[in-house]
Amino acid sequence: MKIAPSILSANFLNIQKDVKIVDQAGAEYLHIDIMDGHFVPNLSFGPAAVQALRPMTDMVLDCHLMVEQPDMYIQQFAQAGADVIGVHVEATPHIHRTLALIKENGCKAEVVVNPGTPISAIQELLPFVDAVLIMTVDPGFGGQKFIPEVVNKIRQLTKIRKKEQFWFEVEVDGGINDTTIKECASAGATIAVAGSFVFESEDPSKKVALLKELTKDE
Repeated sequence: MKIAPSILSANFLNIQKDVKIVDQAGAEYLHIDIMDGHFVPNLSFGPAAVQALRPMTDMVLDCHLMVEQPDMYIQQFAQAGADVIGVHVEATPHIHRTLALIKENGCKAEVVVNPGTPISAIQELLPFVDAVLIMTVDPGFGGQKFIPEVVNKIRQLTKIRKKEQFWFEVEVDGGINDTTIKECASAGATIAVAGSFVFESEDPSKKVALLKELTKDE
């Protein structure tokens, strides 16, 4: 399983140091939560932050757009250096067009699903996407408790993926720690976003190594 530390939980005054630590620890992705204060009740990063992060690391920059009207921002984040851009199915009535726009701008397209949204809402998109991000908490804030019922959704998506021989990644985000990551890996998740578990520890590198060790056979 690939590990994607979320910089929402990093030390903003020493973000370059934190990014270097998880990079050297072997994390494959860096998860960047983009929040506009409308789609979710919080504010975070913009394209300038992604542009600043890009020269710091070769990790995949995974930009999770929790915003209204995501089409307005896709080109900006792509030009800033994003590798993957994720958009909520709940955020736009034209999700297929939005995902196509992501690909047109040279990034991998990820569709994101909130805990209360069924997999059936994205089933027609599965042949088209590079990744599906299943939220295991309600989006907007770090440090929330994992919603265990969402594991069934991961299993459902994995079953479809195997049956249809699709190639998209199955990413999980929210409340990921040394216990919940094993549940998600067993259910078929291939990427795990971990924020507070990694960055709010005394040694983030050890936490990344632990998560990788716990899922090395998955």
